[in-house]
Amino acid sequence: MKKEKLWTKEFLTVSAINFMLTLMFFLLMVTIASYAKTEFNATTSTAGLVSSIFIIGSLIGRLGTGRVIGVIGTKKTLWIGLIAFAITTVFYFFASSVSLLLVNRLLQGIAVGIAGTATGTIIAQILPPTRKGEGIGYFSLSAILATAIGPFIGILLMKLDNFEWIFTLNTVLSVICILIYAIVKIKLPVATGKGKEEGKTSFLSKFIEIKALPISFIAFLVGFSYSGVMSFLSFYAEEINLVTASSYFFLVYAIVVLLSRPITGKLMDARGANIVSYPALIIFAVGMFLFSQASAGWMLLAAAAFIGFGYGNFNSVAQAVAVKVTEPHRFGLATATYFILFDLGLGVGPYILGFVVPHTGYRPVFLSMVVLIIISIPLYFLLHGRKDRELLKVAA
Repeated sequence: MKKEKLWTKEFLTVSAINFMLTLMFFLLMVTIASYAKTEFNATTSTAGLVSSIFIIGSLIGRLGTGRVIGVIGTKKTLWIGLIAFAITTVFYFFASSVSLLLVNRLLQGIAVGIAGTATGTIIAQILPPTRKGEGIGYFSLSAILATAIGPFIGILLMKLDNFEWIFTLNTVLSVICILIYAIVKIKLPVATGKGKEEGKTSFLSKFIEIKALPISFIAFLVGFSYSGVMSFLSFYAEEINLVTASSYFFLVYAIVVLLSRPITGKLMDARGANIVSYPALIIFAVGMFLFSQASAGWMLLAAAAFIGFGYGNFNSVAQAVAVKVTEPHRFGLATATYFILFDLGLGVGPYILGFVVPHTGYRPVFLSMVVLIIISIPLYFLLHGRKDRELLKVAA
């Protein structure tokens, strides 16, 4: 049997756009708080809000986008997201106060939520069913690369002490996204399965894909568990005197994800999500345990490798499952549902854990995340794992 094509012009174009959007997101994420403090003498808490309000905007954007996609289509929705992102990028040059900066960050977060949901939906629509896990694994690598490159470029540009370089680069990249999307004509398959019963659905199901909720809830727990690593690594490294090793943490993480994703994606398509999900969650728990007990550079970097394999691969598998359990005409809602809960875990995690750390220290907090990951394993079985074999038969 001839293998269905994966690397189409549509796939490459949308992956490139997703890469640039994610790169711009992380480039600003690591620099905008410093900008607020330097330019507007903002307090530390206000500067933190300038950085994090973007995530709130992203959640708002995702919440409505699944519904919008069902009404006007994925391609028009992506146009709205890309144009809104470009406009809000230019507005950074004119934000003359912290209040205006906060408003712009919120609006740009909404734009990213719209564009990000649209790109994920387009990928779900164009991938052949027999290679959906592999394809989503490759697609999500675009974001993984951006999370490593974006902060690096941001910190490099910050050394020039001229934030306008950062805003200029983002403006150029946002225009490139629009040009690429305009030049390359995206052809989408016609969605099937939309019937008269669509109008009889509940109010909630017009914004959330109910079938995608179980796996998305597990993604919420996994994202919450990882959020402390993402937010507190630099502070934790200072406390345990491993600052030098910590500078290589995300590099090791990214390399492991890049090497393993193609393999785990193919495994999922061939044998179902369980063969990847259970080992990934166990390995993630081992990595978090190593992270919580790290006393030497090799332990911290070993933790990065385990977390990269475990967390990194479960993330893409869970996203693929959210789409696979859903009818094609609701792929937009499924993608939005998954990212709403996943982003929520990443967003509320640092806020909640930030209250606990002063009373317990970092090690107990990270150790408690091991317990949460272990709890998520039987929950995964109850919510999805026991039904995964049936899904594999349907796909076949």
